[in-house]
Amino acid sequence: MYRHCLCGLLKVGQLVVPSGPFTNRIIYRFSNDARQSYRQMQKKDKKDVRAMGYVLLVIPVSALMLGIWQIRRRKWKLELIEEMESKVNHPPVPLPSDPSEIATLDYRKVKVRGKFDHSREAYILPRVNIQSLDKNAPTQGGGAYVVTPFRLEDGSDTILVNRGWVPRSRIDPETRRTGQIDGVVDLVGVVRTNEKRPQYSSTHDASRNVWHVRDVGGIAQQLGTSPIFIDADAGSTVEGGPIGGQTKVSLRNDHLQYIITWFVSMVFFIRSNLLHVVQSLLEKMTQ
Repeated sequence: MYRHCLCGLLKVGQLVVPSGPFTNRIIYRFSNDARQSYRQMQKKDKKDVRAMGYVLLVIPVSALMLGIWQIRRRKWKLELIEEMESKVNHPPVPLPSDPSEIATLDYRKVKVRGKFDHSREAYILPRVNIQSLDKNAPTQGGGAYVVTPFRLEDGSDTILVNRGWVPRSRIDPETRRTGQIDGVVDLVGVVRTNEKRPQYSSTHDASRNVWHVRDVGGIAQQLGTSPIFIDADAGSTVEGGPIGGQTKVSLRNDHLQYIITWFVSMVFFIRSNLLHVVQSLLEKMTQ
């Protein structure tokens, strides 16, 4: 940085200044400060590189953790679906007299005996037919579930029964008079609870008894029954009436695609970014 000359002058870079104790101290301090500043800048660069490396490490690690979490969620969902299918396949049990027990019987088969009150029907729409006993019967297209009050034979209660699916052209009960069962009947059905309403679904039209989701409490209040709802099984289907057996055991299960998304994202990020960052980090730390 500086050196003495034989002529008593000090050369600093391209400048020549008089040499002396005072001048030497100033230049020494300046040189020392410059060296310290350079070292601090090197340390700061290394810290910045380390910090960036840590930040970029968070992304693939987070993707890995989310992928593992989705694996666990998928396992839980599959077990839940299996449990629901198992419940549906159990032999039917008598409908409990205690309403509090009904909540624990979702997807369980029960047997009831009583009479329909066809004068008070409600309709859940739009729906498709998922169970057809007739090869010529429509299996897709617009239609509705017919929900009818069912008075138990012992007179203890009136519940709601989803008799099944009808096409739009036969929602009006006058178009299916032959299928309106009179007298006492024995039914086997699956207990159902409230259906979650989609965010952008249409509002119910209670004045016309039209509903867009299975709102057990709302339908029961409108028709004056207890909030107990069962789907009649396929064996309840009669000629000219709704097609029974409309219970679909399903839950939204898209965890596999999330698993693939998170793990692919992790691998892609490591390949395209992280290796380059680690290499740069090592190069700068060895300088």
